Amino acid sequence: MARKQAGEENKPLTDRASGWRRWEYVAWLLLIAGFAILHALHVRADFPNGSPWIFDWAKYTDEGWYGNAAVRAHLFGNWYVPGDFNPAVAVPVWPFVEWVLFFFTGVRVEAARGLAIACFLGSLAFSYLLLCANHPRPLERRLPRWVGLAGLSLIVTSPFLYCFSRLAILEPLQTTLTLGTLNLAVRLPRMRRQVPASAAIGFLFALTMLTKTTELFLFPAVGWAIVVPLWEKRGLALKCAIVAASGAAATYAAWVALMGAMGLISDYRYYFFVNTYPKPSAWYWPLESLWWSLHGLLWVDHSLIPMAGAVAFSAVIARRGGWARRLWREPLFGCSLCVVAGYVLFMTLQDHPQPRYFALPAFFCFFVVSLGAWTLLNEGGWKHVFGWAIVLFAAGAACVHGTKTIAYAMHPEYTFVNAAAETANYIDAHPNGKRLLVSISGDEIALIAHLRSLCDDFGTEDLAPKTAVYQPGWYAAWNDLDPGTLQDLHAHFSLEQVATFPALDARDRNLLVLFKLHPLADGQTRELGNSEMRDVMPGDKIDVPVE
Repeated sequence: MARKQAGEENKPLTDRASGWRRWEYVAWLLLIAGFAILHALHVRADFPNGSPWIFDWAKYTDEGWYGNAAVRAHLFGNWYVPGDFNPAVAVPVWPFVEWVLFFFTGVRVEAARGLAIACFLGSLAFSYLLLCANHPRPLERRLPRWVGLAGLSLIVTSPFLYCFSRLAILEPLQTTLTLGTLNLAVRLPRMRRQVPASAAIGFLFALTMLTKTTELFLFPAVGWAIVVPLWEKRGLALKCAIVAASGAAATYAAWVALMGAMGLISDYRYYFFVNTYPKPSAWYWPLESLWWSLHGLLWVDHSLIPMAGAVAFSAVIARRGGWARRLWREPLFGCSLCVVAGYVLFMTLQDHPQPRYFALPAFFCFFVVSLGAWTLLNEGGWKHVFGWAIVLFAAGAACVHGTKTIAYAMHPEYTFVNAAAETANYIDAHPNGKRLLVSISGDEIALIAHLRSLCDDFGTEDLAPKTAVYQPGWYAAWNDLDPGTLQDLHAHFSLEQVATFPALDARDRNLLVLFKLHPLADGQTRELGNSEMRDVMPGDKIDVPVE
């Protein structure tokens, strides 16, 4: 009787504690939602000026390049421009989704960026599901909710992810599809038809490769997510991995065969050619490139990335310890390390790291921090103390990062989008031949201001023969003129500098300079071998430096 009365007295206390905990989770979710909503404010605004990622090309080219097929199809009636840069041949998924979207919204940069933000929100949902997925053997329960919420907190407060998740580039959709693929893979043990599900995983992985080809380097992560949960049934695990790989290969091969049948294989090959950068002559260049690729992770931030590295290194060193074994049993931990290692390997081989490439690995670095804290907090003694140290350190970092994210969100700038609009307005007010602009940022300006364009830097045809065919009326450059580009333009045109528009924040890219292209008299053509064509020539009116 006494025990019964004691139990009845303790029950209200338990219920009260449970109620408080429920409200704490609600408040935490509202805070996460608030930061997520910040990403959707001021969608037309530029990539934040004065950021540490000032030089990334994506802020003035990639939105236009990788969506140009959708923009051209809606505005000009044909997605393909012979001789120009047509990346949709190799990475068709993003422009296809944009093409569908533009039927409802029209061609608007806000719509394209809104699509990227929707992908980011989808990635948040997939991240929570992945962090709170059921454990594989021997534990069949979910991770605590706070682990998932902690991971989301690090993601939504990151100023790095705030900046790059708001651009209509390939990384937001790639991240969403990658997380979706991994969610399916870690849940294979609970599916009735695991082999057909593996084929679906392979198909989804191929779609992700057709979103961004660097996904190929993440196949070990998907393989880990398939095999580890099924490790007790190794024959089934191997069979599922083979089926997934075969499905991915067959789907991708079918796309390449289709491009060949359509006569677009040269554009497909060019996409990989243009993304191949010259390597240093020294035999040890891979070591230098590896160092810069690892160092590039610090573009994400200078606190949580080293913390993730410390957790991963400790788990490798103490892999036979109880906490480390528990961490390695969690499929997401190994997946996360495979994702980061895959991207570091890719950038080491490419030897051309850019900040935007780390947008996807950033998610998985944050996962490592959350999983490391959870594992250590389940231990006793000094390990438990280290777990709390990770929690407090991560919470402090999230607060600091969150203030920066709020500052970016509350101070939008519109220098580049205004410069693009003013460029189009000037061209419309001062007609000069075809309403066709040549510029490295031409596709971006087309997305923003609906101005037909050609790329001066990329294309299966060189610039001189390309301009001879299309006869553009305008050229736009950033701050100065490249001698090689000037030589190509001089083959058929003289240049007249007519307007300058302030834009962006880099010292070598804060002025968008507009030129009229005047065809040479009587259709004359200059020989490209003439070195004088790399300089200002008679008939030109150029004030910016040529360098």
